[in-house]
Amino acid sequence: MEFAELIKTPRVDGVVLHRPFMPTVEGTLCLTGHHLILSSRQDNTEELWLLHSNIDSIEKRFLGSLGTIIVKCKDLRMIQLDIPGMEECLNIGSSIEALSTLDSVSLMYPYFYRPMFEVIEDGWNSFLPEDAFKDLESMTEEWRLSEVNRDFRVCTTYPPLVAVPRDVDDDTLRKAASFRHGGRFPVLSYYHKKNGMVMMRAGQPLTGTNGRRCKEDERLINATLRPGKRGYVIDTRTITVAQQAKARGGGFETEANYPQWRRIHKAIERSNVLQDSLIKLVEACNDQSHSMDRWLSKLEASNWQTHVKEILTTACLAAQCIDREGASVLVHGTEGTDSTLQVTSLAQIILDPTCRTIQGFQGLVEREWLQAGHPFAQRCSMSAYSNSKPRHEAPVFLLFLDCVWQILRQFPCSFQFTEQLLVLLFEHAYASQFGTFLGSSAAERLRLSLPEKTVSLWSWVNRPQEIDHLSNPLYEPNSLVIWPSVAPQSLLLWEGVFLRWNRSPRCQEEAHEEMVHIIEYNKELQNKVNSLRRQLAQLETQEPLLQTP
Repeated sequence: MEFAELIKTPRVDGVVLHRPFMPTVEGTLCLTGHHLILSSRQDNTEELWLLHSNIDSIEKRFLGSLGTIIVKCKDLRMIQLDIPGMEECLNIGSSIEALSTLDSVSLMYPYFYRPMFEVIEDGWNSFLPEDAFKDLESMTEEWRLSEVNRDFRVCTTYPPLVAVPRDVDDDTLRKAASFRHGGRFPVLSYYHKKNGMVMMRAGQPLTGTNGRRCKEDERLINATLRPGKRGYVIDTRTITVAQQAKARGGGFETEANYPQWRRIHKAIERSNVLQDSLIKLVEACNDQSHSMDRWLSKLEASNWQTHVKEILTTACLAAQCIDREGASVLVHGTEGTDSTLQVTSLAQIILDPTCRTIQGFQGLVEREWLQAGHPFAQRCSMSAYSNSKPRHEAPVFLLFLDCVWQILRQFPCSFQFTEQLLVLLFEHAYASQFGTFLGSSAAERLRLSLPEKTVSLWSWVNRPQEIDHLSNPLYEPNSLVIWPSVAPQSLLLWEGVFLRWNRSPRCQEEAHEEMVHIIEYNKELQNKVNSLRRQLAQLETQEPLLQTP
């Protein structure tokens, strides 16, 4: 298929662009295979380059011969285009709708994008499982890297290499995989250096109504326990939902078959509920006609902050079991690709200071989301403005980023990065020129030849100038475990995402500039203090010499 077939009108002059808190711009609108571009000859105006894949929906309005298109984007911004001529407006509208809903992955922009920057480090090779395992090997000899899934036959959503207990052979892993949803047998997610406890993740056990058991699965998770120790299974479903899963062939670990493990149910909502919550939240944030009481009521009715609290509470529980109880943890829900990953990745941010660095956080996203099989292609295909009925879409990754922001806000000096990195990841998960978030598993990315045919987002992020841009000027390395508060008054609306386009960015920019200025001034003063102390010390050593006759 040629893109030209979908573009009925490639260019229109005299188009007026309206954006909140920005001056109106009149110029020429052009449609390419991947971008909507508006350029103007007016002084001091930047071109608008908008990826079609970033467009969630459009709304067309007409007044006489003037047509208006409201473009609603996946990054939650809205722009208005006033287009002279009804036919031109209809053609532009239908072209945008066709270009923003392409089904073929190979037609997407990452396959056509050629970087304008020098690729210093190939991001596709930056966070390989074997490199992460070298760090684990330096701490313990109890684990090994298994190639049981090298052809993706045991589990289609796992990477080719997984960390498992050294004493468990690959045949045991295959049998345990047949007992877990989607073949997602328990694998290592995190090793706590302080006490040797571990966190694993998996899919639900397929016990069914007959109470089926699997001795290989029992042996696999028991192999992670120290002598005389018990472990915790954190199930991210309510006990009712877990019971109902039995009728569909799923289930949970019974105490009779797993006597050394205590099961705890912590309810985290499923994808369809989360998508509805995001739609209500964005609707509330965009509605500025209500009183404060009415606005707060709509905000509360969205239940978004409730979901944030549930996820953070469960992550804190997992971290507490590992760090304070000295117990190993197994986390799963149903598939093990959504709420499970939210909990395991957030628990690591709480426990591991490395995950709070720029490189460490990238590694966490790569390891616990991309390689762990979160279905980005389904979950992020639509955002809050889509007119289509949600099927598999859900803001699972966005909720994780929101939870990270909550922790970052409570511990502003413990993170090497600012919220800009979180916003960047949110944007690129939904629409990007990079191939990192395309596909839903390592197997799919291999089949799509993404490492050979596209550029990695990490190649962009790890350039020195971008690292500087994302770095937190308040950062002071903190090796301690950090315990976030989940009290309602401690959890705030993430304005940097949800109110980003509803307020002028100048206030934040000025605040950031002032903060950097204060920090630089503080460094100057500190250097003066150190210099004066050295001078004083020299004078004190010279004084006895002057007093001797």
